[in-house]
Amino acid sequence: MPRSKSETAEKNNALATIHFGERMESYPVSLRAAREADAPALLAIYAPYVEKTAITFECEVPTEEEFRSRIRRTLLRYPWLVAESGHSVLGYACASAFHPRAAYGWCAEVTVYLQENARGRGLGKTLYACLEDILKAQGVLLLYACIAVPTQEDETLTLASRRFHEREGYRLAGEFPQCGFKFGRWYDMVWMEKRLGESAVPPQPLRPFPALAGTFLPRVLEG
Repeated sequence: MPRSKSETAEKNNALATIHFGERMESYPVSLRAAREADAPALLAIYAPYVEKTAITFECEVPTEEEFRSRIRRTLLRYPWLVAESGHSVLGYACASAFHPRAAYGWCAEVTVYLQENARGRGLGKTLYACLEDILKAQGVLLLYACIAVPTQEDETLTLASRRFHEREGYRLAGEFPQCGFKFGRWYDMVWMEKRLGESAVPPQPLRPFPALAGTFLPRVLEG
């Protein structure tokens, strides 16, 4: 059952302050829906993951226009959330189709990326919590995360992402040994899943993300 407006406001207010920085100072952080104009700032966050890590198996940084197109296509159906403090974008989380075939329509793939200095302070957890609430309201029943894992941790990849998803309630759904080649070495990949609702027969039709704007999680969507 969706939360009441008062419960939602209380939750979002509680999530709205994230601690980060060397002195653990407190800064207000707002969550909102992404806009195409965010492409340069969001790409600046994503690019180092492509260039320096195996967290993503993408090997070349997409162009700004390509990234803008990804935002535009995603928002037609799924949420793409941005976390910002003042005029600084700290990170983002988004969902996408798990598979294009219609029978998979009640599943979604999720991901989150943060600025380096915003990691380890609870911001990823905050973004995921809001993302999951919206997806549940849309009628999504199962979430999937595709996670690169190392056979041995190194400077390009650790087990941090897998551990993060485990803490957030995701469970292992499948393993694919040595399926990704990047930086001259092979990496494993796992799929992890989290159930948001029961599989009714028939399932309720999915509500596209734009249909929820202004009515659900207004703190997130209005921006």
